[in-house]
Amino acid sequence: MEVPEGPSATKESFPPDASAPGESQPSLRNVVQITVVKGQDLKSIKSDTSITLVRVEYNGVILGDSSKTDVLPNGTANYNFTANFEYSSDGPNSWVDIAQKPVLLTVIEVSHKEKKQKEKTMPLGQAVLDLLPLLQGQCSFTVLAPLYAVSTSPSESLHPEAKCALEVSACTKKPLLSASQLSDGNFLSVTMEAAYSVPEAFVPTGPSQNYMACLQVPAVGKKEVPLLFMNGVLKPGGEKEPLPRPKKWSLANIIAPGALNIPNSFILGGPYEDEDGELNKTKDREFRIQAESAKRIVWDTEGRCYLDPAAVLILKKRIAECQYWPVEVCRMPVTSSSKGKTSKADKGDEDRQIFFHGVAYVDMMPLLCPGVKRIRGAFRVFAYQDSDVLEKMSHAPKVQLSDIAEESASVTSLSPEGKQYVEAGTFLVMEMKLDKALVPKRLQEELTKRVKEMIPPRPPLPPRTEGAKKAVEDYHNHVASVAVAILSEYHELFGKQPPHQGAAAHQTLEEQKRQLNFELNSSGKYFAFKEQLKYAVVKIVREKYLKTTAFETQEQFQAFLSELYVYLVDQMHVALNQLLYEEAASPAPRIRMTDEQLCLFAREAEVSKDYKLASLYHQQRIARDQRNIQYWLDYGAFCLLLEDTLKAQECFREALSLDPHHVQSLLLCGIVAVVLQHYEEAEIFFEDACCLEPCSVLAWTLSGLFYELQNNNIQAEMAFREAKKKLQAQQARERSISGGEGGKKQSSATSVRSSSLGSEQLLPEGVPDGSANRLPEAGEEHALASAAAEEEAPESETAPEEPFPVSGHSQPPCTIFMKAVEFLMKVNAIQFVRMALAHELLSQQGGPSSAYYLALARTCLLKEEFSKCEECLCKAIRIDFLNPDVWAQKGHLCYLKGDLQEAKECYERTVSFVEDAADMHFVYLHLGSIYLEDKEYGKAKQIYLQACQSSASCLTWLGVGIACYRLGEMVEAEDALSEANALNNSNAEVWAYLALVCLQGGRRLEAEQCYKYAMKLGLEDAALLQELHAAQQRVGFGDPSF
Repeated sequence: MEVPEGPSATKESFPPDASAPGESQPSLRNVVQITVVKGQDLKSIKSDTSITLVRVEYNGVILGDSSKTDVLPNGTANYNFTANFEYSSDGPNSWVDIAQKPVLLTVIEVSHKEKKQKEKTMPLGQAVLDLLPLLQGQCSFTVLAPLYAVSTSPSESLHPEAKCALEVSACTKKPLLSASQLSDGNFLSVTMEAAYSVPEAFVPTGPSQNYMACLQVPAVGKKEVPLLFMNGVLKPGGEKEPLPRPKKWSLANIIAPGALNIPNSFILGGPYEDEDGELNKTKDREFRIQAESAKRIVWDTEGRCYLDPAAVLILKKRIAECQYWPVEVCRMPVTSSSKGKTSKADKGDEDRQIFFHGVAYVDMMPLLCPGVKRIRGAFRVFAYQDSDVLEKMSHAPKVQLSDIAEESASVTSLSPEGKQYVEAGTFLVMEMKLDKALVPKRLQEELTKRVKEMIPPRPPLPPRTEGAKKAVEDYHNHVASVAVAILSEYHELFGKQPPHQGAAAHQTLEEQKRQLNFELNSSGKYFAFKEQLKYAVVKIVREKYLKTTAFETQEQFQAFLSELYVYLVDQMHVALNQLLYEEAASPAPRIRMTDEQLCLFAREAEVSKDYKLASLYHQQRIARDQRNIQYWLDYGAFCLLLEDTLKAQECFREALSLDPHHVQSLLLCGIVAVVLQHYEEAEIFFEDACCLEPCSVLAWTLSGLFYELQNNNIQAEMAFREAKKKLQAQQARERSISGGEGGKKQSSATSVRSSSLGSEQLLPEGVPDGSANRLPEAGEEHALASAAAEEEAPESETAPEEPFPVSGHSQPPCTIFMKAVEFLMKVNAIQFVRMALAHELLSQQGGPSSAYYLALARTCLLKEEFSKCEECLCKAIRIDFLNPDVWAQKGHLCYLKGDLQEAKECYERTVSFVEDAADMHFVYLHLGSIYLEDKEYGKAKQIYLQACQSSASCLTWLGVGIACYRLGEMVEAEDALSEANALNNSNAEVWAYLALVCLQGGRRLEAEQCYKYAMKLGLEDAALLQELHAAQQRVGFGDPSF
């Protein structure tokens, strides 16, 4: 077997390793140097090997051969051979080539024949050197590359214990990538595994066929790189492909099969349900299993690509614009090449045609989820048709496999054979993996291992011994006390000496009894003793019989009295000889809530629509400090939410009475006056606000909205113009301050993000015409926007083209109307919100913004207009898919609609963002409740602990307690539930779970007390109540009525 000749580049073709003094050789910086140090255990391949050389080849070019080297008896050959090649960012040996093409090392045996005959060479083995570390920041590295034997004859086989390898190093003068290119760039690898359920026309017999697949990705800048997977192997039905199995290089000139395997890179597979593509449902399982054991095309090939920072941005943009990317497949006849050229040279053959042209659509959208770096799954193959592909991916990259065949005239836009893919149910299994997630995920903070460490220290509560048993003991004590008192009265009347025995003594006792009763009744002591026992009897009724409400019928009342009388008489006989001393219980420490906590609790109650509790929290804040303006404004905003306008007016006027110059109070009084149609009063309030604070953008904007509502367009126009002037001056000041504090330190990525349309543009001077008094319908929005561009918007500078959609979450509102919307949403002034949004729609030159749709969605959600809310959120996501507020709002919508799985996905994406949404507290609460519903208690505990860290409340600690209880962590469950109880001791569910914890611990008294309060507070969760009763039945205590 002769070693084939190929294109070569001798060592003289490359710059030497060291330059002579005084010579300038800048190309030295762009050279990759490969050094083969030695070979080990070469005799394990062929025992009589004596002389060898090593050939270094890269990217189809032979870099050079080493000198002939003797193989030592131990199988070592010291080559010490160096070869090199030049690289460039866009040349023949580019970053793309270095990422996916390894260096090929061939060990060749040299044998001498008789005199006057040429030397004969025979390849012994091959090894590959992966150059990826050079792209990952290393300037040099050394590896021991396994050497795989070349298949020659069955008699020559590699010993199982052989460890033959080549010691190879690679180095460059400087890193291939700069620090910014490495940190902001990315690496994409695509693994084409196999095509299953292929058409019946695919048969292993007949002419050789080349089965190919191809997709195109951005690599360097705007350059597109096709990833081509060729030479798929058609395998007959039988056993499934083994797992794990190695991934392979996409190389055609390897003669040692083992060298095709990429080191430490394997296809691992996994459950179908965990895949990201199609056919991953339970109903598809049987079909997948059958297809994977039938006829199939196997590639198992990995293609890799380096994406520079610009390409990463383009990749994000294209995925956002079109989530489905085409992966084309085809079959092409293999034609022999007389010149022995590579597959690229075969393009010149005009007889080449492609057949069975199909396309699969890969959903790339999961790669825009925070922290997601990998998608793998099965994707159905359809017949390739230009119109379908162009319609489905208007912005996505596309490469036609017909380009491989030199755009042969025989290739049409519709492949008739491709329809067989659909008939056979063909699907591709492939994987896409990034080195870094396109959207970074929030780093999970290290939560404390024990819940108790997160709970703030509180004074211990005094031990309470209340319960059914204690109530009976108290009754015993009171009976004994009354008996002692009556005995003392008897001694005062008749002395301590009892009468003698006999009939006379009995008559004497009866007489003494009659006199004693008369004395007790006439002195009022009988009534006093009865009142003393009354409290003990009431406690027995409440603690033992759990009777706290009136009886429905008189018969029930009489039956209960009979039962109670019998029980009391029995216990009285038991208690007559007992005398116990009852210690007074120490007072419980008072826990004082902070203002921030009360505000949070009120907001929680509002969201859960427990308006009575929310009102109580607002009133508690005001009761603490009646001169705090913010407390009155918050209570008034709450009243606006309930549409209690008169009470809201009282609250806002109370705030205004505390400070007549408070601008927000004036504006809110004006808003309420408009709602009540007191327009003269409203005008006074708005004018006063503008006079007191002439630089207030908010005051001028709300005044303009009021005047437009009155059809006073001249005043409205003046107010809007004044608001825009103030906003422009404010933005100019902010830009000058930020520029002076180090604006030059902004990174290029930050500069790209700040170029979004509208963030720094001058605002258009709109002429109000009354058209903004109503909320535009969904179908009118774009028509109004285009009309605004013609009628209202003046010529302005065009903002730089945005490279990909970015989040404006962290940026403040950039128009006067969005600033007004931000304020009005907080105070629940929905009528003014819609007026401001209508103006915002008209003022947008490039169409509505994500913030506009988000605000509109919030108003629809308050009005429970779910379909309109969903429509707005979908538009907001299309504009700004990285905004956590949008995803949080969509989660709230799905949560209210009862679509918990969709809500769960939205909430998980929101939590994963590095940047928090505005209402993360309720994202945590809702996501935690969904986890509890799905019995994912570990995740529920984690998410509730995050909520406790950011803003602890009764509900967050209750969630932690429930999760810990379900996980069997009783100590932590009790700690968490105790903290929840300290924050709100009126939550029946907290008491119920405390009762369950006490039942588990065998603590009878506490279990009865907790159960009593759970029932007294009206526990409404029927399933929890049933679980509590079952636990009581199991342990035999906990319900005093047993």
